[in-house]
Amino acid sequence: MVDHEVIEEIFAAFRARGSAAYLGEPVSLAEHMLQTALAAEQDDADAVLVASALLHDYGHLVHELPEDSAEHGIDTAHEEAGAAWLERHFVPRVTEPLRLHVLAKRYLCATEPEYLAALSPASVLSLGLQGGPCTPEEVAEFERGEFAEEALRLRRWDDIGKIPGLPTPPVEHYRPALEAGLRSHDARA
Repeated sequence: MVDHEVIEEIFAAFRARGSAAYLGEPVSLAEHMLQTALAAEQDDADAVLVASALLHDYGHLVHELPEDSAEHGIDTAHEEAGAAWLERHFVPRVTEPLRLHVLAKRYLCATEPEYLAALSPASVLSLGLQGGPCTPEEVAEFERGEFAEEALRLRRWDDIGKIPGLPTPPVEHYRPALEAGLRSHDARA
């Protein structure tokens, strides 16, 4: 698949499945992902990290599990599904923070009691399915990870991307960010 086809497939997935409910939150999947990307832009993240923010829940758009899987005790492992699809086309600085954003939530729950206390009911439900707060060993391992800082930034943007009716740019606005994160645009790839 060539670059423009990859991006068009991502846009098509947003159109086809983005209107689905976002796991008990008051926004759709697409609204949540767009709000997360907007938060990254407003935080002056570079284009590649904005692409990661936009795509952080892409696994929900490509896995075959029902929208209400968490309510039935099923962890969709959406972070792995999304990273597995995207890593064929995007650099690790796009795919690894999104792969780690669930672990970043678990890390923050273990290291910041106020973070855990502020989680929405839907996020508390998914936290339990995702393994709960990190153990001390998992905390240490996460902190040693190459993309820990980016994953934590992404997690914080993710947490604020749940505002009903918040105006955001359309997904097509993020084409330059997606292009910046493609493997073909990285001289090191």
